[in-house]
Amino acid sequence: MPFSSIQPTSHLLPVFKLFLLPVGGGIPAGVLLARAQGLAWPVTAGLYLVSDVVLAVMFEPVLRFFAAVTRNIPFLVRFNAALKAATARSVAHVSGTSTGPLALVMVAFGVDPMTGRATALAVGHGFLAGWAFAIAGDMLYFAVIALTTLRLNSYFKDPNTTMLIVLAAMFLVPMLVRKLRGHRE
Repeated sequence: MPFSSIQPTSHLLPVFKLFLLPVGGGIPAGVLLARAQGLAWPVTAGLYLVSDVVLAVMFEPVLRFFAAVTRNIPFLVRFNAALKAATARSVAHVSGTSTGPLALVMVAFGVDPMTGRATALAVGHGFLAGWAFAIAGDMLYFAVIALTTLRLNSYFKDPNTTMLIVLAAMFLVPMLVRKLRGHRE
């Protein structure tokens, strides 16, 4: 690969910053910006992966702090037990009664990587395994949103319209799925 084909850092940083946003809107914006700046998809996916690793390093101490604090305060002990029960119900809803790797990946895919990591911690997984499940689920989510964004943008040609449609779908589709599931049960 010739030196001239390597992407300059100035093109990477704005995309990376969008991926660091704690809400899903950073994905469509980052993907469209990456494409506009000529970044290859492996570079874009790599930037998103690095943003997940940064999230892991930043969030883990906070998670561990709250886990330690909840052991010493009676109200938080009860809250922790209720949270574990709710997490178990959520995981069971996704994959039967299992809290195995696939269920943990799906929690991160369906909610967010922090919830995926918290769930993995609640069922006993350490830093590396817990974040591996959470990041795997989040990378699947990234792939779905990135592909959807790029496909829609090929039809609409306007990045703002594409982002609005993807953002609306990111918020409305899960609500619709929950509502449809509620009618079946």
